[in-house]
Amino acid sequence: MDIRKIIIPFCFTSAALSGCTFGSSIDNLMSPPKLSVEQEQIYRALTDVTGTSISLKYPKSGKYLSAFIVEDLDGDNVNEAVVFYERHGLGVEENTLRINILDQFDGKWQSVRDTAAEGAEIEKVIISKLGSNNRVNLIIGSSLINRSEKNVTIYNYDPAVDGIAATFSRSCSFIDVTDLDNDSENEFLVLAGSATGTPAVAEVYKLDKDGMYHQYNTELSGSFTEFDSINYGKLDGGRRGLYIDAVSGSGSIQTDIIYMDPKGLCKVFSTPEESSATVRAAGCSSYDIDDDGILEIPVQVIAPGYDDVSESEQMKITNWKSVNKENKLIHKYSSYYSVGDGYIFLFPEKWRDKVTVRRDALNDEIVFCAFSNGKTGRELMRICRADDAPAREDRLLNSYMLMGTKGEYSYLAYIPKHNGEDDSLTPTAGDAAVGFRMI
Repeated sequence: MDIRKIIIPFCFTSAALSGCTFGSSIDNLMSPPKLSVEQEQIYRALTDVTGTSISLKYPKSGKYLSAFIVEDLDGDNVNEAVVFYERHGLGVEENTLRINILDQFDGKWQSVRDTAAEGAEIEKVIISKLGSNNRVNLIIGSSLINRSEKNVTIYNYDPAVDGIAATFSRSCSFIDVTDLDNDSENEFLVLAGSATGTPAVAEVYKLDKDGMYHQYNTELSGSFTEFDSINYGKLDGGRRGLYIDAVSGSGSIQTDIIYMDPKGLCKVFSTPEESSATVRAAGCSSYDIDDDGILEIPVQVIAPGYDDVSESEQMKITNWKSVNKENKLIHKYSSYYSVGDGYIFLFPEKWRDKVTVRRDALNDEIVFCAFSNGKTGRELMRICRADDAPAREDRLLNSYMLMGTKGEYSYLAYIPKHNGEDDSLTPTAGDAAVGFRMI
């Protein structure tokens, strides 16, 4: 499956956004992580040159979550160590966040390079080759103390020239290394949120054999300053797309999709209006609803029968849309999507345009009902979440079906008997099981 969920490894965001929090700094915990034997050796070699008036700094996200990273940085088939630390007692004009490179000599670790890092916190570290160049790149995303301003710097460690050199630096909201154009070579990907007078942009950088960066970019469809979630997924024609769910307006989100072809970096939606057709409530992220490697975009509409009631009383149905070969949104599924309770129910095809939903507040259940000629008809099915074992057992004793569990939560469905009425819309137990998704 050509899909990889990232859930914002490095982004401008607030703690309220689902899947988009960095958490508290590990180095501020009461009990710091216990070091391994190798890490103890590296730490002693570090303090031999820095002294002990230091604090280790830990990346907030990504593959590398330790203050100690042991990798081959110069391609000599021998690992070096990278340590992030903060030095105490420096003047206010000096950057306290530092990067130290250590190498092994006769089996012992020794500090060989030390340099200031950008910012005050390490957000994410990536170590990778890029493009057709064979050098190993140390890519470090960092932020200021308030974590609202973020930057990425790419370093090259080369002992032959006696140093660690920054080859690239810019402000950003999101970073990744990926093969976006399917040419078996990695590109460096950057999303930068909108700033005063500048639009939000996506940029891809290729590194050639001579060490030159080649930039490809495209403006995104809105003045996005935050990103809710970011996913890779397939597009028609074998293309690999980046689905960007960005914050738009007063907390809502909308989707942009980018991909690469021989002409460069491209957008699926050619106009902002096409992207704005995907605007929906926060938390409704793009999702591979049928596990085919292609992400679907959830677009919410007012459920049948609720057009003339207040917005606070309206119920919503979520239509899942995919992109066809002409880069147009097409309908794929209809569903009820409960972000709060953590599930999706895909409607059987026979329900399309014939069913509405209502909330049974007394029993805390969602009820699916037939709908025709502008009127709500008989009840077809109920879904609920039981928050403890007694509530689950009570419903099981009353002919509910267990659809799945997540931690202490149990999800159950009930299909009433149709009592001789027209049963063309009555779901089977199989319909209920096939359509239910926990998220």
